[in-house]
Amino acid sequence: MAGPIALVGSGEFLPQMEDVDRFLLEGRAKRVVHLPTAAGREGPGSLARWARMAREHYGAMDVDVESLDVIDTVSANDPDFSDRIPGAGLVYLSGGDPRYCADTLRGSLVWQAIVDAWRDGTALAGCSAGACTLSAVALSPRGGGPASGLGPADHGAVIPHYDRARFLHPIFHKMMHSAMPDTAELIGVEEDTALVGEVGGEWTAMGRQQVVLIDQGKRRMEAGETVTF
Repeated sequence: MAGPIALVGSGEFLPQMEDVDRFLLEGRAKRVVHLPTAAGREGPGSLARWARMAREHYGAMDVDVESLDVIDTVSANDPDFSDRIPGAGLVYLSGGDPRYCADTLRGSLVWQAIVDAWRDGTALAGCSAGACTLSAVALSPRGGGPASGLGPADHGAVIPHYDRARFLHPIFHKMMHSAMPDTAELIGVEEDTALVGEVGGEWTAMGRQQVVLIDQGKRRMEAGETVTF
């Protein structure tokens, strides 16, 4: 049975997201594989910061974590990295550039290993750019237009940090709708908030703010509320 998926608006590896992490790891191996792929063009300092945050966060939870420097198409096709995915309880894609993350992982050995692990029950989480990558559309803040996300949560197209830059919402909505499949819904996930569920099943809002179902009349979901896509 496929594992659960968390689409996180912001806050990866911070205390406010610990409840989401614990939920995803419940009944699974206490081992997290972290991919900073979305920050692959930001340099070694950024990659080291993400790895340190993951190590400190999961260490405090008594959970093992390994950050893999999958930062370009070469490393995404390195079997030394793809072979380290199986057996993880959770695979986590952290933030950065959504389109770069999706394009780097698309069709790669690492992505196939992630999908295989997820189908076998591993949980997946993506925060900010990572959430976009796991959904239907990856829109880069650096321009270049939207690209297809990788799914498997392709029932939705995610706009993370949705409570910020509200004046840009009409532009984002138009760009995302132009690239979305007809079967997908546009979903805003506010900061320190996540939409957590299973493909084809029920999804629950978690965290301190709201999930906004934009194509359902901007229906706002508080923590604990559910929706089925």
